[in-house]
Amino acid sequence: MRIAMISEQASPLGSGDQHAHVAELSEALVELGHDVRVYTRRDDPDAAEVVLTPSGVRVVHVAAGPAQPVPEDLLLPHMGEFARVLSEQWRDSDWAPEVAHAHFWTSGLAAVTAARQIGIPVVQSFHELGAVEPHGKNPQGPSRSGYERALGRAVDRVVAQTQDEVRGLVRIGVPRARLSVVPSGVNSDRFTPEGPSVPRDPERPRILSVGKLVERKGFGDVIQAMRYVPGAEMIVVGGPSPEQLPGDPGAKALRAMAEQFQVADRFKLVGAVPRNDMPSWYRSADLLVGNPWEEHSALEAMACGVPIIGTAEGALTETVVDGLTGDLVPARDPRAMGGALRRLVNDKVRRFTYATAALDRARQAYSWKRVAAQVGSIYSSLRRTSSSVEASTEAVA
Repeated sequence: MRIAMISEQASPLGSGDQHAHVAELSEALVELGHDVRVYTRRDDPDAAEVVLTPSGVRVVHVAAGPAQPVPEDLLLPHMGEFARVLSEQWRDSDWAPEVAHAHFWTSGLAAVTAARQIGIPVVQSFHELGAVEPHGKNPQGPSRSGYERALGRAVDRVVAQTQDEVRGLVRIGVPRARLSVVPSGVNSDRFTPEGPSVPRDPERPRILSVGKLVERKGFGDVIQAMRYVPGAEMIVVGGPSPEQLPGDPGAKALRAMAEQFQVADRFKLVGAVPRNDMPSWYRSADLLVGNPWEEHSALEAMACGVPIIGTAEGALTETVVDGLTGDLVPARDPRAMGGALRRLVNDKVRRFTYATAALDRARQAYSWKRVAAQVGSIYSSLRRTSSSVEASTEAVA
């Protein structure tokens, strides 16, 4: 099947979680025999128009807006041009997609506009939803949630990664019948227990957490929980580059909190690290503290054979099997989290049991091959439906 991935802000050639998702899914689809082209916005004047990756994915750079990086919240005005280029390429070349799969809401707007002109189905993955704005807050035009609502009703299928995302989509008005759930995958060739790990003090248990340094990631609760785990260290990977870390407001706030709760000597911020280095950080940890907004880090840690302590809300309740691959504790309860951390840190047998089960679950339930097969089935069903409608129309005529 000819598949057009529309990912205007996250090129599979770049780094980052959404970039990796598009890249890994596209590569797995190619391995299953599909012809995949990823259309992304040109943000570098020196980038080739088409790049063929070693795995066989063609990355097409679309000229829409300035050939330089543009913040996510400023991309919307360029989506009309992006859609125009897509429709021209699909009409005028010998390669027209049989289905388009858009990633993120702005990509979806461009995909729907272009796909309607050639009559192909559109699949939408939001990855994350914008905050619902109060009525009347944006009188100048639709809010992001308004665009997402309209888009969810316009596309042929919305692929959510979790049941929690499904609930969010239904809340903004996307018909439940249009939703399918396919989890994100994890690269078990890259994220594996075997390989180098970041050096550490063997006498000090290491608790790892991953994510942007913002309040909603829940790092403050983990810092408070560290009071109940004497002797352990907390390492946070994520946020700005190590060079920018000293002046980052989020980093300053977390350091101040660590001082307040007297765990600063056991608390370390690493900053952003190259994605290829992440497996070595996971392998260096005794356990990972996950949160509902960073479920991909929980998957990666599980694939590296690391047990999870997480909050019992959101996507983690689907990723982590409580009492089997890790422990789930009440949200916003540092004392409960501290108790769970202490028990797991002090129980090597339990950690080994959790780690073994986590590794097996990551490899069996979240392989990209399995994810690509599920997504491919959705594409095929839409193509069959589209063909049936066309055949019925011709019969009537």
